[in-house]
Amino acid sequence: MLQVKNVTLRFGSRTLFEDVNLEFKGDSCYGIIGANGAGKSTFLKILTGEVETTKGEIIKDKHERISVLKQNHNAYDEYTVLETVIMGNEKLYNIMKEKEALYMKPDFTNEDGIKVGKLEAEFEALNGWEAESEAAILLSGLGIKNEVFDDKMSTLKEKDKVKVLLASALFGNPDILLLDEPTNGLDIKSKIWLEDFLINFKGTVILVSHDRHFLNTVCTHMVDIDRERIKLSIGNYDFWYQSNELMQRQINDSNKKKEEKIKELQTFIARFSANASKSKQATSRKKLLEKIELEELKPSTRKYPYINFEYEKRLGKEIIHLSKINVTIDGKQILNNLNLTVRPEDKIALIGENEIAKTTLFKVLTGEIIPDSGEIKIGSTVIFSYFPKNHDNYFQGKEILVDFLRKYSENKEDSYLRGFLGRMLFSGEESLKQVNVLSGGEKVRLMFSKMMMKKGNVLLLDEPTNHLDIESIQSLNKAMLKFDGPIIFSSYDTELIEEVSNRLIYIEPDGTYIDKQMNYEDFIQKYNKI
Repeated sequence: MLQVKNVTLRFGSRTLFEDVNLEFKGDSCYGIIGANGAGKSTFLKILTGEVETTKGEIIKDKHERISVLKQNHNAYDEYTVLETVIMGNEKLYNIMKEKEALYMKPDFTNEDGIKVGKLEAEFEALNGWEAESEAAILLSGLGIKNEVFDDKMSTLKEKDKVKVLLASALFGNPDILLLDEPTNGLDIKSKIWLEDFLINFKGTVILVSHDRHFLNTVCTHMVDIDRERIKLSIGNYDFWYQSNELMQRQINDSNKKKEEKIKELQTFIARFSANASKSKQATSRKKLLEKIELEELKPSTRKYPYINFEYEKRLGKEIIHLSKINVTIDGKQILNNLNLTVRPEDKIALIGENEIAKTTLFKVLTGEIIPDSGEIKIGSTVIFSYFPKNHDNYFQGKEILVDFLRKYSENKEDSYLRGFLGRMLFSGEESLKQVNVLSGGEKVRLMFSKMMMKKGNVLLLDEPTNHLDIESIQSLNKAMLKFDGPIIFSSYDTELIEEVSNRLIYIEPDGTYIDKQMNYEDFIQKYNKI
């Protein structure tokens, strides 16, 4: 158990949280959500003791071990991979090193023998004899190959360091797990493995994630950080989001009687519980939802950007036709004899790990890359609204947001532009910020604003969810579902792919591809491309 009692945190004149009272109990998974800058990672640091509270306290059971996903990827460069994982249980690791040092002594005394005996007993109690095999299982599950187990961490690629640090956090059966963005950098296979691990984990998990599919799969509760308040509620992200939407609608519907509203909420809860899968986590959520008090459901004041892709020019019969496209970069085949015909109803997701090939395909469509061979036909009525993965070149200057958007808008009036920016959460004086000081998420929202001004009838989106908070991802998801023209997009967001796409293209490392009209889950099962 972990208890947050009367916690307030202030930085100067800014209050991040005020009078927070929460209790985290065993065998539950809590997902912390909130807008960028709301203080999600800071709240985790309060729980670990890295950040001191202005007021209040964190009450921990002294017999429970807390394990934290480390964020400094280079802190263990001088240690081996296997050693780094075992260091996740600091007590066990220290006993191991102390034992080794005593056994190495040339003048081993009786006193040393007694001490070693005590250490061996502690070592066995902590399941020390299984430590290396447990570490190996965790590493293998996350896709780290056996041959690097004895290599120094400094030799690993960044994405593999992330996996080793995650294995270290999971190691040794901790009582409480604190994980800040644990799916960052994970491939689909590793993410599925982690989901299964957490679903079967016998302890308390508190995590921060922007991945809605992950939150829906593993969480029994949501912890919503919303304007200095932190509210804990039962259910996964979808339940939190949909119940919040329902509550907002009820507040706006003043004509509906209280009894009708209560019945509507009860029906919603029953329907949501009935749809739960048979996993341990879903069963646990179902039991909690059946006991929920309606008074516990209170709407969030969270703001979402208004993303709405509209077009004026209707598409003709010909949209996009690529025939036998070949692209080679630095001697490597990136696209290999690719054929693509886009239909009006297509919502095409480019999936898999071959990011260069996916981006290259977008650049072929927009004319940035001329293929080595093949034919490209783009219909005369096609207007692309394009979101490039690398868009830093748009933000090098010092122009303010209003002037940036003015270049792409038919209406040049300041009042219109500032109103438009306000709907994209650039309110008040924020519309006068210089573009070169924007955060990653702000740049993405401004690129969406530019796309909306373009009014394209075909959307091209290359990893649009990078840097976005969960609210912006949700708004983008809704906008893509609403858009009735063709979309081609690449993403690692499982929820976005599952909800939006009706056609999948997987590009192999050699540039060949699989193009199928089927849903994402069926594709993974049939082709084992994860």
